[in-house]
Amino acid sequence: MINTEVSAEDAVVEQLRKLPEVKDVDLVYGIYDIIAKVEAPDLKAIREGVTEKIRNIPGIRKTMTMIAADE
Repeated sequence: MINTEVSAEDAVVEQLRKLPEVKDVDLVYGIYDIIAKVEAPDLKAIREGVTEKIRNIPGIRKTMTMIAADE
């Protein structure tokens, strides 16, 4: 889940869609501006994708990561 600077949503979505780890991106209304689904083979790859790629996109103010686990 991502918070952006005011009016930066479209540019952030465009950059997110270029990342191979990002499988789905949606603009949302409410506390967050964007929800991005990220898939990676392990937690280390997710951490690297979020901290090194996603959080460095201009216009992103804050992210919240939630890990989904299959049973």
